[in-house]
Amino acid sequence: MPVRTVAKVCRDFLEKTLPKAQRRWSLFSLATPCNLPPGLSRALPTTLARRYLTRQISESLVSEEEGSRGFSWPCPASRGPPSPLQVRIWEIPEGGLKRNMTEALLELHGHSRRVGLVEWHPTTNNILFSAGYDYKVLIWNLDVGEPVKMIDCHSDVILCMSFNTDGSLLTTTCKDKKLRVIEPRSGRVLQEANCKNHRVNRVVFLGNMKRLLTTGVSRWNTRQIALWDQEDLSMPLIEEEIDGLSGLLFPFYDADTHMLYLAGKGDGNIRYYEISTEKPYLSYLMEFRSPAPQKGLGVMPKHGLDVSACEVFRFYKLVTLKGLIEPISMIVPRRSDSYQEDIYPMTPGTEPALTPDEWLGGINRDPVLMSLKEGYKKSPKMVFKAPIKEKKSVVVNGIDLLENVPPRTENELLRMFFRQQDEIRRLKEELAQKDIRIRQLQLELKNLRNSPKNC
Repeated sequence: MPVRTVAKVCRDFLEKTLPKAQRRWSLFSLATPCNLPPGLSRALPTTLARRYLTRQISESLVSEEEGSRGFSWPCPASRGPPSPLQVRIWEIPEGGLKRNMTEALLELHGHSRRVGLVEWHPTTNNILFSAGYDYKVLIWNLDVGEPVKMIDCHSDVILCMSFNTDGSLLTTTCKDKKLRVIEPRSGRVLQEANCKNHRVNRVVFLGNMKRLLTTGVSRWNTRQIALWDQEDLSMPLIEEEIDGLSGLLFPFYDADTHMLYLAGKGDGNIRYYEISTEKPYLSYLMEFRSPAPQKGLGVMPKHGLDVSACEVFRFYKLVTLKGLIEPISMIVPRRSDSYQEDIYPMTPGTEPALTPDEWLGGINRDPVLMSLKEGYKKSPKMVFKAPIKEKKSVVVNGIDLLENVPPRTENELLRMFFRQQDEIRRLKEELAQKDIRIRQLQLELKNLRNSPKNC
């Protein structure tokens, strides 16, 4: 069945079955028959036509009427456990992990759908950004354990977040194929680019150069990188195609050496580039090669590098085939054993430059710098105390909604029903056992009263 015919059948069915005030909704989260109401499933003649309802068709049927509210049909069979809606704060104990951690230091609740990204503010203490599948970015003040700001300018899932050096600007990539530069405190979009020819996936600020670098896919489905001016996103400064592989490209930028590292998911190599403020802006150097594909990469902070070996960057490569994490060091070969000031300038340290109240009040400040000449000196341990939250209650019809969250879907209702049935069955068994025990005690008491010793 053609797409237009399917869309017409869906629209006709919904106009007949739904009141006018309920015609703004996200039709189907996925194009599977279990997400369709029975009447609509029968209206579509073939399974192939039902599966043809992709997210794009769903979005094309969304009504734009005012005063409407969400509407969706629950799938009767769950395909997996519910997604986490909270952000958890963990504290690594002194000396590292020696056992599994089961209790979080703090749990943050605020997103209505699962959380996909978390980023710490680069200069402010205890300010955390989280992006969820509800298309919102929440700014958390961990001193109080509550969200203090919300950025609500995205129309689809947020793919990546990155800050400039002092944290006064936030850039995001989104599934709606747009690149945005945002003032985080107000949530105002300063610059926006509609990337149709370069579908952006990841973005990173390039230090104080006022440049952005994005990785994505070109119109010919080749992996591509692009360099942008953060004050003018009308068109990229340069675009460069990398290869024809399909894995995501993860950019890592070292502001001290102006080095850009590109690593692809599923690749075994890591490419190096040098970034400059003048043309050609991007200069390819060489690449690290490995036969083992990487699923993900972590980075060691600057103050953890081996300065005596001229180590300028260190990756931690997740190798899934071998079940291990492999460290990869980027070392500049030097003959001299003296401190190399040209590759180790003053770098951001571990001390925060601002308090949460200062940053929320509008103050911007560059990070506190430290020197690596004398090696890394451990700063005094900062103890984070989770805020004590007063118990809040929202009572409706005698039910505390925060303690007893009502089910939102038929699936959750069924799970809650069966859980309650199990609880009722368990309580009945305990009650029956206590009745038997009471009868035994009554019989023993009667025997004691009728015994000859008590006469």
